[in-house]
Amino acid sequence: MPADLPAGLPAAYLAAGSPSFTDLLRSVAPDLLPGRRPLPPGHAGDLAPHATTIVAAAYADGVLMAGDRRATMGNMIAQRDIEKVSAADAYSVVGFAGTAGIGMEMIRLFQLELEHYEKIESTILTLDGKANRLASMIRGNLGAAMQGLAVLPLFAGFDLDADTPARAARIFSYDVTGGPYDEQNFAGIGSGSLFARGSLKKLWRPEMSRADVIRVAVEALYDAADDDSATGGPDLVRKIYPLVMLATAEGTSRVSDDEIGRLAEAVVAERTANPV
Repeated sequence: MPADLPAGLPAAYLAAGSPSFTDLLRSVAPDLLPGRRPLPPGHAGDLAPHATTIVAAAYADGVLMAGDRRATMGNMIAQRDIEKVSAADAYSVVGFAGTAGIGMEMIRLFQLELEHYEKIESTILTLDGKANRLASMIRGNLGAAMQGLAVLPLFAGFDLDADTPARAARIFSYDVTGGPYDEQNFAGIGSGSLFARGSLKKLWRPEMSRADVIRVAVEALYDAADDDSATGGPDLVRKIYPLVMLATAEGTSRVSDDEIGRLAEAVVAERTANPV
């Protein structure tokens, strides 16, 4: 054993094998995987906070993902400022709806999975490869999902291998069994997604500018909050606004709260002038 390695490490840590961190964890500490933990019988969905609406949309420079900030537990607001959208790696973003604790854990594990692969292979996974890795994690949580602790991510990114810039912005949704679906133009998940998708269907246009697509996303989340009690609208009093991430050829970035706040205030003022 090399002198710089601590004694007593399991053989799996030292052996060459899969670049997947999830596979490594499965071999050395399977109990740490969310889907491998034993659960008592019964339905546990009402015992944990749930995250709600996430939307994604392609635009001229890449892809946007945005989420409201509310988590609910039954008829109670469990948290007003939860962050459900984050960067997955340098060129992709991910958000989740469903059981909040498991969702946050799954996203962190997914981020670590992509980072581990890049360190081992000295290259990043293709966007399809990333989508498939996330699908396997969702599939691993199927047992918990059947007991009411489901997590449904939304994944999007800028595909560096795309033939043309128009095809570089890609969005993937999933079902509870881990089935990945390559969405066209825009997508939404969560309890308010029906209303958000209806809004996107009317407002989205091909090759939208950055400013326009952010406005459309804020409008879609406002519409979702207007008809779905579990989705949180812009909170102008507490200054809690939707979280918006972008993925482009230059990488991922978060739109500032100041910019989203100005847009949210404009949307609220416009709706106040014409309440319908």
